[in-house]
Amino acid sequence: MGSQESLAASATSEIYTALKRDLIGGRFRAGEKLAINALKQHYRIGLSPLREALNRLAAYGLLEQENQRGFRVPALSRDELDDIIALRQRFEGEALTQALARGDADWEARLIGAGHRLKRADETATDLEQWEQAHLQFHRCLLEQCGSPWLLRFIEQLHDQFDRYRRMAPANPAIRETLDSQHAELVTLALAGHSRAACDLLQAHIRLSGEVALGACQIDERGQS
Repeated sequence: MGSQESLAASATSEIYTALKRDLIGGRFRAGEKLAINALKQHYRIGLSPLREALNRLAAYGLLEQENQRGFRVPALSRDELDDIIALRQRFEGEALTQALARGDADWEARLIGAGHRLKRADETATDLEQWEQAHLQFHRCLLEQCGSPWLLRFIEQLHDQFDRYRRMAPANPAIRETLDSQHAELVTLALAGHSRAACDLLQAHIRLSGEVALGACQIDERGQS
């Protein structure tokens, strides 16, 4: 790859990452049509890498591509959220079962570390993005030992879709406290090798987090009424 191609690929990768983060984080409204010129100015990027990144995000499911009319942020849908939750429960339950069967001392050490960092982020709660990163890394670490890169890839995509709902939803401190305590319980059960109990708790954790994420659909419905 020549220097020009390498620079173009790097620019595309950078804008893809930035746009993906902002789409999941709720910078754009559900249903909003993206203005190409405004994106170019905001992200200080050229048209070619921007369009390539937008096409990739549409293929990933975080944007909708309209025939010759640009790109739009997907609407929020209760049916879609329910589907995402059900798939997360199925795939993550399978991944956790496999991870526990394959777990070794190195994985256990990484899980303890990820759980500790998330607990510290829970306690400080001053930097939301720091907490989001600690939360993401915890859930990745919990499942990473499953041995199936494709399963982890599907789970990652479902997490991104789910987080778009969750991060647009109003805060729910009561549920948040329970979810935080469940992270520590998951570590305890995983280290003890209690596969069934850990999977049951993970299912409940995803379902409870879904109750928070549902708030985004209710906001969207009120905005459309």
